[in-house]
Amino acid sequence: MRAVIGGSIGNLVEWYDWFVYASFALYFAERFFPEGSPTAQLMNTAAVFAVGFLARPLGGWLLGRVADRRGRKFGLTLSVTMMSVSALLIALAPTHDQAGYLGAAILLVARIMQGLSVGGEYAASASYLTEASQRGHRGLGSSFQYVSVTLGQLFGLAVLMVLQSLLTPQQLSAWGWRIPFVIGAIAAVVVFYLRRRLPETAAYQEETANDSGRRGTLAEVWRNRRAALLVFALTIGGSVAFYTYTTYLTKYLVNSAGLSKGTATSVMFLALCVFAVLLPVGGALSDRIGRRPVLMFFGVGTTLGTYPIMTAIQRWPSFGAALALAVLALTIVCGYSSVNACVKAELFPTSVRTVGVAVPYSLAQAIFGGTAEYIALAFRNAGHEHYFFFYVSGCALFSLIVYLAMPETRAVALSRSERDAVAEAGREPGAGKETVS
Repeated sequence: MRAVIGGSIGNLVEWYDWFVYASFALYFAERFFPEGSPTAQLMNTAAVFAVGFLARPLGGWLLGRVADRRGRKFGLTLSVTMMSVSALLIALAPTHDQAGYLGAAILLVARIMQGLSVGGEYAASASYLTEASQRGHRGLGSSFQYVSVTLGQLFGLAVLMVLQSLLTPQQLSAWGWRIPFVIGAIAAVVVFYLRRRLPETAAYQEETANDSGRRGTLAEVWRNRRAALLVFALTIGGSVAFYTYTTYLTKYLVNSAGLSKGTATSVMFLALCVFAVLLPVGGALSDRIGRRPVLMFFGVGTTLGTYPIMTAIQRWPSFGAALALAVLALTIVCGYSSVNACVKAELFPTSVRTVGVAVPYSLAQAIFGGTAEYIALAFRNAGHEHYFFFYVSGCALFSLIVYLAMPETRAVALSRSERDAVAEAGREPGAGKETVS
């Protein structure tokens, strides 16, 4: 439990820094990109947001390799250091009035650093939490990865709500938006200290005792290319839906449903609170019935439910209706987010588990997750906003087909010692023989 909590609190700060950019974009977009309409300004900030995703595959490879060769703890510590520096850069970036587009350039560099950091953070955290959890409870343990991701968003939204209550919109736009990035930089320094004290996982220690020199290499990823392709494919629908309902939805509530910024923030805060509570439930359920049924719940729900949910939000633009529909959408997304960390980690052997997850996951996030908000805004700008709803459903349908065809991973043994313990107890380790190194 100490390892799960320690790994999760660092993940919380990492994703707070990642998402706070999107949460405060409504206020600082005009400071860096003053030309054009509000939608055009948001599209520019969304493009910078997407660039961060493009850096994630490189970060996944670099930090994933580090985590496989130097340890999960070392990789997690390095990623949070990079995130602290990037948050500080954004906090200090000059606006367009002060230095022209130099500020936008610094914003871009900081987002690339964040992309490198998060690219490695996701896989290192997924590997660490999955390996640190007891067999039979890995779904529950690894679900705290997205609990911490959600708590990071809630932390960011809480900061936004406090600042909205203390500052005027003009003050928030002028300088108040810098405050959350300063908070993120300071919090990351605290997490750096905490992560240095985390224990290394038994699975990784076993792997280093039987070192073959292949740990963390792309050659090993290629040897496990079927698993890598599965990670890429099953991520597509989940990433698009997750960012639609956690990042873009706030802007949708303001720009399309006509709610105030404060009301939209309150809706998202309460909906994400419910989401955070549901995630361990989904993880624990996957330990009992398997990962695939939980993933299929997400696939079916998102394929069929996206258009009705998003159009209903426009049709009934009130606080209560928006909250109920946001909770419904996030309940469906819980089917993906609660198990995606463990199911991906369970597909790979220990020697390449982190980089094997990081590279295909980050590629899928860069191509689909990172561009979701930009695509949504582009459709809106073109006058065809509802096309985006079909896009989300199509991505979910593709991943649903993958969920139907992929193997069940719940019974996989993550290490030789785990497999031997199962065998000694008279139980068949099943697919674990194929995934332990």
